[in-house]
Amino acid sequence: MDKQRVLILCTGNSARSQMAEGWLRAHAGDRFEVFSAGSQPTGVVHPLAIKAMAEIGIDISKHTSKPMSQFLGQSFDYVLTVCSDANEVCPVFPGKAQRVHHSFSDPAKDAPELQLDAFRSVRDGIGSWLSSLLNISERNAQP
Repeated sequence: MDKQRVLILCTGNSARSQMAEGWLRAHAGDRFEVFSAGSQPTGVVHPLAIKAMAEIGIDISKHTSKPMSQFLGQSFDYVLTVCSDANEVCPVFPGKAQRVHHSFSDPAKDAPELQLDAFRSVRDGIGSWLSSLLNISERNAQP
């Protein structure tokens, strides 16, 4: 059986979409081929996103921030947007892509002393959302 293709989009492709990509690869990589991109990519993955994911055993330190234009013309089963800005500018992808939106707050916009907890909260919210949305069992959802 072919893996379903999933593209996860946010504005900077530095935190939320990167955490979602890492989480989905770690917990359902046998079912999904996962990519992430941004409408205005920063070029880097936020260090606190890397740290928050490492805390649950998922290494996203080698991920790169990419533009969504890199994926134009490709077919996906799911196109997931994790911030309102990306949802508004999301291009149409060919094929049967099911578009699903859930806006998560940008943890990098919290006060510096609150950011790590904000990243953890967004990470956990993304994990719960993806589990529910894509029917990933709890036994697979534990790191």
